[in-house]
Amino acid sequence: MLGRSLGVVDWAVRRRRQLSPLLASAKLAAPLAAAVVAGLSVPLATANAAAGEVPGALVTLEVTAPLRAGFVPSALPTRFVLLEDGQVFVGGTIRVTAGRLDKGEVKAIERRLDQVRKLWGLGGEIAFDGAATPRHRLQARKSKLDLVATGDPRAAPPALQPVAALIGDLSSFHHPSLRPYEPASLALEVREAPLPGGCRAWTLPVPLAEALAGPTTLAASDAYEWPTGGVPAAVCEGDRRFVVTLRPLLPGERPGSGTPP
Repeated sequence: MLGRSLGVVDWAVRRRRQLSPLLASAKLAAPLAAAVVAGLSVPLATANAAAGEVPGALVTLEVTAPLRAGFVPSALPTRFVLLEDGQVFVGGTIRVTAGRLDKGEVKAIERRLDQVRKLWGLGGEIAFDGAATPRHRLQARKSKLDLVATGDPRAAPPALQPVAALIGDLSSFHHPSLRPYEPASLALEVREAPLPGGCRAWTLPVPLAEALAGPTTLAASDAYEWPTGGVPAAVCEGDRRFVVTLRPLLPGERPGSGTPP
């Protein structure tokens, strides 16, 4: 299932449900680590390093955690995005699922966000325990909420249980309407570095030198059979070796358009 993320905290496997209680009730429930990419040391990206701003986003949740060897954390799709019109997107390690919530379901989420924002003493950064990961960034424009939370939500102290429950529900979000999402565009990012094993030729329509200059947008149809999300591709160009990632973009999203935390 695309709603199940591999290599990050997989709430869906641990707490599988037909419909998240997030939608069943509007009441509140009572130095970064390093990731290794196939032997190549890669700093663990901050939660918003790669994600761009999604127009019309009502709520976003980005999750950063160490991944097993072979994955690039900065290329992961955003874990949860809810748009004002009810469209919802749930990101896994490689792909995204998409669905739609009705007005009542959207309002239920908004009420929970408002209640979290009003918690006494809640600052912009909180810790559920002493761990630096997983790292969650929860943003809600209308609720004026921009919160970074570190650690395992299940270990949260009683005062932080409402926030932990909300983040846990969004991290494991499931809805009957969710279906595989086929993005129109991908965020292409390239850097020079070796990866073990074989490599492929550069066949993408963007010149390699241009792609090396910074993230750029590529039509998904131009990258047929290339890996997407956190799985990188190895490219050979003469004696040089490159790591290539293609992150699925949501409607209206542009690579690198977000604001780092």
